[in-house]
Amino acid sequence: MTETPPARAPKPRATRSQTTMSIRPGAYELHKRGAARYDLTDPYHLAVGLSWPGFALLFVGLVLGINTLFAVLYSLQPGSVANAREGAFTDLFFFSLETLATVGYGAMSPATLYGHILSAIEIITGMAFVGIMTGLTFVRFARPKGKILFADKAVVATHNGYPTLMLRIANGRMVTLTDANARLSALLQEESLEGKTFRGVHELTLLRQRVPLFPLTWTLMHRIDESSPLFGRGPNELLREQTRIFLSVEARDPVLAATVYAIRDYGAADIALGHRYADAVSSDSNGRTVADLGLLSQIEPDPHAAAPLRHPEDE
Repeated sequence: MTETPPARAPKPRATRSQTTMSIRPGAYELHKRGAARYDLTDPYHLAVGLSWPGFALLFVGLVLGINTLFAVLYSLQPGSVANAREGAFTDLFFFSLETLATVGYGAMSPATLYGHILSAIEIITGMAFVGIMTGLTFVRFARPKGKILFADKAVVATHNGYPTLMLRIANGRMVTLTDANARLSALLQEESLEGKTFRGVHELTLLRQRVPLFPLTWTLMHRIDESSPLFGRGPNELLREQTRIFLSVEARDPVLAATVYAIRDYGAADIALGHRYADAVSSDSNGRTVADLGLLSQIEPDPHAAAPLRHPEDE
């Protein structure tokens, strides 16, 4: 009678870091656990996603690190670099820097076979490094970026007899953007049939979602009627549920010949009930249409509001 060997215990899976990471889809901060902030397996995305100060620090750090490494390798064989002072690590570092940049001033040079081989490797490394960093810098400069401005607050005012959520944006460039498209959504608290509470994203239908030309300002409107996910939610409920409004805009920039994007979010405290935007577009003495972007966020009480809606902060 043969005995069945005991089953092997499954190998434990490698787990990712449980550190909580913060991400920002706009001004709203979200938190994610189990994800790496810096994915070293995707260096291209890492380099392109860094801020300009972070990218500059990365460049300086790589230059210092590579040249320090080669200076240490040169020091392993004394005399491998001619005219370098004995024991002077700085001479080897600057010789490495000149070799990496393929400059070579002539004061110091490889003196042994080891030095020549190491210099050849460093020259190839330097050519690849310069090419990669030049390409990454070009990609960062070449990324299309739209200068779409957003009002500081959203408002709820009466429009055609209905309470209407309004968000005003402006084109901050001198060129007219074309084929502008906007999408509005809300993060709302819900309860399932099983009584479980969760937060879901609902699309808010805009009265006008697309415009062919976007030269000045554009006020986006969502009618709060029986079909709206916001219908029946008062200011206190919006605050208690931590409701957030997300607005994303994309448009074509004819100068860049590319599509530009922008995103902005508003919390319940950023929604001014019973207010409207002050006029930001007017005509001057010559009959020209003028948009004052300094008035983009200026709001005033809505005289047509059916009731004096007030934000809790104003009470």
